[in-house]
Amino acid sequence: MKNPYIKTALGMYVNYFLLGMVNIILAANMPFLTKQLDTDSAGISYIISALGIGRVLTYAICGFLSDKFGRKPPVVISTIMMAIFLIGIPLSPNFQIAFAFAILAGMANSAMDEGTYPALMEIFPKSSGSKNVLVKAFLSLGSFILPLIIFFCLEHGISYGFSFFIPAALYLVNMLFLFTAPFPNHRDISMIQETEKDNKSLFVPKFWKEGIALIIIGFTSNGLYSLPQIWLPTYGQDILNMTDANSVKLLSYYSIGGLISVLLLAGLLKKFIRPVTILLVYPIITLFSLLVLLTVNSQAIGIVNSFLLGFSTAGVYQLTLTVMAELFWKNKGTITGVVSTAGGLSAIFIPTFTGLIKSHTTILHIFVFDLIITLIGIISAVVVCYRYGKLMKNKVVK
Repeated sequence: MKNPYIKTALGMYVNYFLLGMVNIILAANMPFLTKQLDTDSAGISYIISALGIGRVLTYAICGFLSDKFGRKPPVVISTIMMAIFLIGIPLSPNFQIAFAFAILAGMANSAMDEGTYPALMEIFPKSSGSKNVLVKAFLSLGSFILPLIIFFCLEHGISYGFSFFIPAALYLVNMLFLFTAPFPNHRDISMIQETEKDNKSLFVPKFWKEGIALIIIGFTSNGLYSLPQIWLPTYGQDILNMTDANSVKLLSYYSIGGLISVLLLAGLLKKFIRPVTILLVYPIITLFSLLVLLTVNSQAIGIVNSFLLGFSTAGVYQLTLTVMAELFWKNKGTITGVVSTAGGLSAIFIPTFTGLIKSHTTILHIFVFDLIITLIGIISAVVVCYRYGKLMKNKVVK
């Protein structure tokens, strides 16, 4: 039987394609925004941290409202809020107004997450891991396209504002599509889950063990994903002596790595590998990539490292949400909201702290900090893998 919600899922994936642009749009336009807002690169990193503030302020309430009223309202509302942000930033006359628009974008991000991830799990109950990780594929695709748009604008003397207005227009068009699209009844899905309770209650996860470890991974994985997006262009300029235009291209290589990774995962997750395994393997790859980045100053190696960093950070956050929802399955919206809040805190802390590092030291110290975050993620993933294996073994024995 054909799934009646395929078009709905496609519309939600388009949202994340555009969110991929939003995630890097401030960092990629940093030279223009510093002049417009009369600030420096650290100031732009503080504006980027405002997205995290908006997310943290609203994740819990958005998760609750998503479970109570359904997935459609937060998804549709988020598209409108994102369009307002994208139109507002190029028109902002000062730092404070841009900061407020960034908070609005963070609120939109939380509404989008808390409507989309549970909806995808309900639309594709038998392959939620691979379908959730496709979100990252669309994020990577958007992150790949935006630097090309910016490069085109630079080469043809077009205002940087068009790189904001184009995704804003697409968000509004997609909003009209999603407004008329059908969404699954989340209450019916909950009733189906209750009938499966006997199977799922064969193992009892412990929130204060694997739950906390997954929340930590929610923090570290979001940080590992976002930090290179903010600072790779600066690394290219300061360490690799690249031009502004070529340094922005590092973000495209980063995004290509992410796109290839998640397409590979989408095929492997369904039959060959568990999401929990990726939570450990990918940060180990990130660790080695960062070690090379810190020790080898070569444009060619820098391009390869950008690709590998994109590859190894892709989908980890989405798979963290999937594993969390698998273990603590009764309230998907609420439980993903907890992990997402950790991701939101990361979105505040990482840009703010790295901005301070850049103000007082060099770009290389930022990637040393990235290395420390990676190690914390690896330790947490070891805990999750151990506990997950133990839970699954107990389930089989029973």
